[in-house]
Amino acid sequence: MPDTQVEQAALATVDRYLTALNARDTAAIRDAFNFPHMRIGAKGGLARFERPEDYDFGHFFRRTGPDGWHHTVWDKTEAVFATAGKAHVAVDFTRYREDGSVIGRYFSLYVVTCQDGHWGIQFGSGNGS
Repeated sequence: MPDTQVEQAALATVDRYLTALNARDTAAIRDAFNFPHMRIGAKGGLARFERPEDYDFGHFFRRTGPDGWHHTVWDKTEAVFATAGKAHVAVDFTRYREDGSVIGRYFSLYVVTCQDGHWGIQFGSGNGS
């Protein structure tokens, strides 16, 4: 039986992270993680971030802007697994350019955990990162 409170906390964490991405709010993006944080993407490979200040936003900001990824719409977000202190959240999303044209549709999976009372993303993977 899924843990509804864990699902709600995990979904809220991922929502906070995704909202911060669109707003390009680096402090909120970092706050959405638990560290060490692992990330794997189709183009970026595996990365491990030990501390919040290790998270480099240069690559992200170079890929955003008028000629590239401007904003993202999350088409579907759901907790696919939840147990005490941990959940897996699947996200289907579409990336858009500034003119509203579609760049592509993607999928990511986030592992969200509770550490010292803070819900945060522990691991993220995706085919569009």
